[in-house]
Amino acid sequence: MKDLAYASPALVRGLIRKDEFSGQTSGICRGYAQGNLVILPKHLAYDFLLFTQRNPKPCPVLEVADTGCRELKLTAAGSDIATDIPKYRVYEKGELTGEFSDIVSLWREDFVSFILGCSFTFESALMDEGIEVRHIQAGCNVPMYITNMECSPAGIFSGPTVVSMRPVPVDKVVKAVQITSRYPRVHGAPVHIGNPALIGIRNINKPDFGDAVEIKENEVPVFWACGVTPQAVAMKTKPEIMITHSPGHMFITDVKNHELGE
Repeated sequence: MKDLAYASPALVRGLIRKDEFSGQTSGICRGYAQGNLVILPKHLAYDFLLFTQRNPKPCPVLEVADTGCRELKLTAAGSDIATDIPKYRVYEKGELTGEFSDIVSLWREDFVSFILGCSFTFESALMDEGIEVRHIQAGCNVPMYITNMECSPAGIFSGPTVVSMRPVPVDKVVKAVQITSRYPRVHGAPVHIGNPALIGIRNINKPDFGDAVEIKENEVPVFWACGVTPQAVAMKTKPEIMITHSPGHMFITDVKNHELGE
């Protein structure tokens, strides 16, 4: 993965398309924004778009593709959303029915693809300011948790907010808040700092998605809204089909991180 830390997004998307890279994407293509994926049938797309507008913290929209179009023309010209993510998930009526390296055989002409901002974008800014990002250092996926914080419902969609967690030294928490606040299009400032139980997390060492990471004695857990939220929403509202990225396996765009900052 270190070899891909400063690779171009087009190069990495090409490797993914050829099944030559299938891992999680945190720390890859530094300087470029990554995105969460949601694909829905057209008749559900308006409800979901409304859901994103009412819940911009967990679901900040970077691009919505034309119906049936597999190219993300604005954020990644020449891309193919059916092949360019390392691992996809398919939810049918709320049940996870499989993970796939591509979704070409599942593609439908009535599908609408949404790319949502990802907190991986501000991780480079945190590291540039001397704040270690533990899961990158450990070479694992970021820990993510389903909380008791309910999203604002829209149409058929409702459900809990998912958060990602990064341990931050106590004396750097204010700096971490200031840095990430500059990126409202990729989740922005934290939604919670400290006691996980207050947002419904029973065991910080057992994330609902991703991998557990060490929280050291001088650190506190800091939680940001997460673009895996639509997957928790799918489990609750049970749309006929929703295709997403597998948590941590993101769509890498051609958009520079600084373009998404204030």
